[in-house]
Amino acid sequence: MKVTATIRTEDRVPLLQAVKTSVAMILAWLVAQLLLPGELPVFAAIAALLVVQPSINQSLSKAIERSIGVILGVLIAYGVGFFFGSSTWIVLLAIVLCVMLSWLFRLSPGSSNQIPISAMLVLSIGASTPNYALERIIETIIGAVIALLVNVIIVPPVALAPAKDAVARLVSEVANTLDNVAAALIKPRTSAELQEMMIEARLLRPMQTAADKAIGQADESLTLNPRQGKLREELQAEIDLNEKLSTLVTRAIGMTRAVRDHYDDSLHLEPTVRALSLELKRAAHDLRLLGRHTEDPENVPVPEAESQPALTAPLRIHTPHPQHWILIGSLMEDLRRVREEITGE
Repeated sequence: MKVTATIRTEDRVPLLQAVKTSVAMILAWLVAQLLLPGELPVFAAIAALLVVQPSINQSLSKAIERSIGVILGVLIAYGVGFFFGSSTWIVLLAIVLCVMLSWLFRLSPGSSNQIPISAMLVLSIGASTPNYALERIIETIIGAVIALLVNVIIVPPVALAPAKDAVARLVSEVANTLDNVAAALIKPRTSAELQEMMIEARLLRPMQTAADKAIGQADESLTLNPRQGKLREELQAEIDLNEKLSTLVTRAIGMTRAVRDHYDDSLHLEPTVRALSLELKRAAHDLRLLGRHTEDPENVPVPEAESQPALTAPLRIHTPHPQHWILIGSLMEDLRRVREEITGE
């Protein structure tokens, strides 16, 4: 593994978040220095640095986590220092004690790290300074509160756009998969082409996982967000569509697998298979209509002929060739469920 792979990531932190972090640190430093003159307000700056997060909900969680960690670390250090002093071995003993208490009470990683750090700083730096421990607690709370306010006031972060993009991509790929199955039913395919179609269909699973994750992040970004209002309705529409896609992904992969496993060169001669192919194309068309609301209608004009649902009533099946009846029956059942999901029936 290259060293650069351990210190760099593919995605940058948003520029706005970096700016807000800088503003929060400067304000926390100035306010803490004004209210608590004397020591440099390092605790306030660190708290501001850690509390500015991609969502307000995460910021609140970090603020609580940071404050609790500092308070517990300072209290442990104060107690240890009061009874045993602040010699080197006492500082080490306090650090070990903090680590074990964090493990015992199953504290979060943020609090688990903060408790021994705070205890170490108090014992090593503030042992000879009156009120040092209390001032560091107040300083941390100042930094956390200022960072939380900055994150709320300066363009509260909303992660709705990535969720819309992820769901729209999934809609497009599921529709393409249905089109691929429809095309394979009416035109002969080689084994390699069928296997390639199956591989493409299986890629729907990681795309579905990505859409679920993006929706979860969007939901968290709206929690406690003063901008949520109408955005919450938009997110609910994406959630509803993603729930439909969960079933459609399973059906699309199942139909692709059925065609691959039961395919033969005479399949396209079946009258019912041609009708199934047409219905699959109509299903893909209507699925794209469902996902149309995620795009800007002003930038994506839709011809009138393409803006109307195309799915018809369930087909009547003629008796198929004995070699094909398993495949046709399987496709009919999957198509029925696809139709129910798309039409909401």
